Amino acid sequence: MSNVLITGGAGFIGSHLAQALVARGDRVTAVDDESTGRADNLATLLGNPNFTYLRGTLADRELTRRLVADADEVYHLAAAVGVQLIASSPIHTIEANVYLTEILLAELRRRQEAGAKVKLFLASTSEVYGKNPKPQWNEEDDLVFGPTTRARWSYGVSKAIDEFLALAYYRQHGLPVVIARFFNVVGPRQTGQYGMVLPRLVDAALAGGPLIVHDDGRQTRCFAHVRDVVQMVLALMREPRAVGEVFNLGSDQPISILDLAERVRAIANPAASIAFQSYADAFPPDFEDVRARVPCLDKLRGVIGPLPATPLDDIIREVVASKR
Repeated sequence: MSNVLITGGAGFIGSHLAQALVARGDRVTAVDDESTGRADNLATLLGNPNFTYLRGTLADRELTRRLVADADEVYHLAAAVGVQLIASSPIHTIEANVYLTEILLAELRRRQEAGAKVKLFLASTSEVYGKNPKPQWNEEDDLVFGPTTRARWSYGVSKAIDEFLALAYYRQHGLPVVIARFFNVVGPRQTGQYGMVLPRLVDAALAGGPLIVHDDGRQTRCFAHVRDVVQMVLALMREPRAVGEVFNLGSDQPISILDLAERVRAIANPAASIAFQSYADAFPPDFEDVRARVPCLDKLRGVIGPLPATPLDDIIREVVASKR
């Protein structure tokens, strides 16, 4: 039985990860400032003797030090999330990503100097690729960002700095870190409040429509069930070859946003309509989008083997059922 700390533990992915770790037999502590996470996401775990939930922030250095002092593993998922939140709150985005990661790494280094190496999983994002024009991205590709006058890129840049920091601690101090770039993770308990496309479309369909598709809807994304993603994360943390490495993590099966909306409508409410909205009407004037976001998963498969892959229609049905 390990003592595991999850930052951002009341978030969408964090809550599913907490469930999996408790089911595995670990003692889990989840901390979240509830800026985007919700304690309700952890309802099935509250009261479990092997689970502890704290509302707090890593910016509280004393709290972070106490939490790290008891941990055998740390899963760092606390971050700003969602296109709409990032576009509207760039200061929060940068501070939540870079500052909190810096504090956590420093405390893990302190623990290491006291004689205990704690393995860290750092959740990164496909946003670090920026607007790289390649049809499929691998972990060694260049990061291509727009100008600093467009707040849209603050998220990807700040998460790239997180990766640089974590890898620097690995190279200079031997701190064991595993980094994974999430690509469009979806499933029950995800909210559309911050621009997440699948729950937003499902909510619209169940409300009678219309399902809003931005621009022409030909943007392509790859959607992976959160349950599958959690299993990939746990497999990476078990694998010594993953330490000091960066991995794409998710699905590599692309679908256009318009086709996704059609599938959601067919499953959730065939009577609902689909409507188009320009980026100018949906986001601040400096917003830029990425037309295609498809990961190469060869490196991930080479380390952990075959990947779980829930069919997209099954994911949509599960999300619809959970919201109903």
